[in-house]
Order: sequence, then structure tokens, then C-alpha cells
Amino acid sequence: MKRKLGFIALSIALLAFGAAIVIHPERYVACCLQGFAMWAECVLPSLFPFMVITLIFVKTGIAQKASLPLKRVTDKFKLPSATASLYLLSICSGYPAGSRVVGEFCDNGIIAREDCPKVAYLCSTSGPLFIVGSVGFKMLGDRMAGFKILLCHILAVTAVSLVISLLSKRAKYSVTPRISPSNNLLYDCFYSAVISVAVCGGFIAFFFVVANFCSDFNLLLPFEFLLKWIFGENVSSALSLGLIEATTGCRALASSGGKIATALCGFLVTFGGVSILLQQLCYLTKAGVKPLKFIAVKFIQAVICFGLLLLTA
Repeated sequence: MKRKLGFIALSIALLAFGAAIVIHPERYVACCLQGFAMWAECVLPSLFPFMVITLIFVKTGIAQKASLPLKRVTDKFKLPSATASLYLLSICSGYPAGSRVVGEFCDNGIIAREDCPKVAYLCSTSGPLFIVGSVGFKMLGDRMAGFKILLCHILAVTAVSLVISLLSKRAKYSVTPRISPSNNLLYDCFYSAVISVAVCGGFIAFFFVVANFCSDFNLLLPFEFLLKWIFGENVSSALSLGLIEATTGCRALASSGGKIATALCGFLVTFGGVSILLQQLCYLTKAGVKPLKFIAVKFIQAVICFGLLLLTA
């Protein structure tokens, strides 16, 4: 019954959304183009090169071998040996590259399915080019603010993930890698990177339109009403948009100004919003990661990042 009601509610929402686009194409077609423009300006340059590099490391087996010297460290935190290289690749590449590689390592038998949630929490990070270049320099107009967000973001994600890992159980059986060599490695890596980055752009453009649709029809009023008592009216509206699409929210927060804008940008970058969360879960659910638990962990990480940024303000 719950699934049927959810399906009906989703169908009604999608029909209403589609009807709004048909009735007001001048508004929402322009929004879609703005979403793609924002992706091309803020996300594509920071994601694509590192996505290619990440895939080359993974498909050649370099990432797995590079983690072996740190096996003692990962063992202490009850993590598989491949986690160390995945963690570094995730930090360098940003969303959703870390989640994609975790999914690939699970499919290839490099990471046990029981270990995937722990690794997924740790390898769910944004990249330095996006945080420092796009959010810090372009949006907030302060490169140092970008570095502060990056540092607090990494600390929050790492600390929460390692605590969860220490409190969890170690996988009871060993895994058998199943990586098969590619006859055209460079083409496969570039093709996969292009597809992944294009899908990322689709998510951003779609949820940029969704965020504007929700704002136009006052669907975000309950969130804005709740948040305005804490952060103020302008900030609450920008934060509500960011809960749907994080890049949109960060840009709106930067425009609203205020001392708290940097801390809230850190919250949105760490939490990700609906768009980034769904991008990651596309790769992680098939690896056994439970969506609600993953979202809860991301929220805790985001709150800690927000607190750290407030303390350093």
C-alpha cells in the first residue's frame, strides 16, 4: 500500500511538473538552459579531467595496488585496503566520482558488499576545484573562504565516516578481484567519463528547473518558514533551494551575503541536496548502500561541517 501511494504521489507530482513546463515554456525552458550553463561553468571543468584520471587509475588496477602500503592503517579502521586510494581519488574528483568508483569496486569484487556502506560514507566528497574555484572564488568572491569550506568539509566527512567504521563489524570473508583487461583502455575511460559528466549535467539542469518550479508555486514555504526563524528570510529561501540543488543554493547564498553564507555553503556542499544525493545513490544502491541511512550520515556530516565553519568564522 505504501509503495502504491508513493507511486501515485510521484505520478501526480511529475504530471504537475510537466504541465507547468507546457503552460510556461518561456520560464522553464530558460531555467533548463541556465542549469546547463551553471553545470558547464561550475562543475564540468572541475569534474571531467579528474573523472578521466580516476577511471584510468581504477581500470588499470593502479588504485588497488597503491593502497597496499596503507593496509595496516585501513585495517585499524576496519576498512578494506582499497579504501585509501578511493578516498584520495574521491577528494580530488568530487561528486559523484567517489560513489561511482565504490560501485565499480564492489561489482569487480575488490570490496566486499558488507564494507561498501562504510567506504561510501568516506568517499562521498566534493572536489577542491569546485569548492575553492567555483564556490569560494566565483560565488563568494573569496578564495580563502573556499579553502576553509574544503578543509571543514573533508574533516567532517572523514571524522564521521571513521567513527561509523570503527563501530561497525569487519567483513567476514575475503573478496576475489574480477577486473578484466581492456583492449582500448583510453577510449573506455574517456567514454565512461563523458557519459558520467553528461549525466551529472542532466541531474543539475533537471533539479535546477525543479527548484525554480517549487519556488514559483510556493512549495518550499514550509521549509522557508521553519528556517527563517534561525537564519533570516533571504538566507532561508536560498538554503531551501540548495536542499534541492546544491550549486543553485550556494550561488543564491553568496548573493544574499551575510557572515553565515560561508558556513551554509559548507553545509550544502557536504550534504549535497537532492540532486547530488540521487547521483550518488544511482551507483551505491546496487552496492548494498541503504538510501535513508546514507542520507542521514550525509546530514550529520553537513551539520558538523557547518559547526566547524561557524567556529572558524
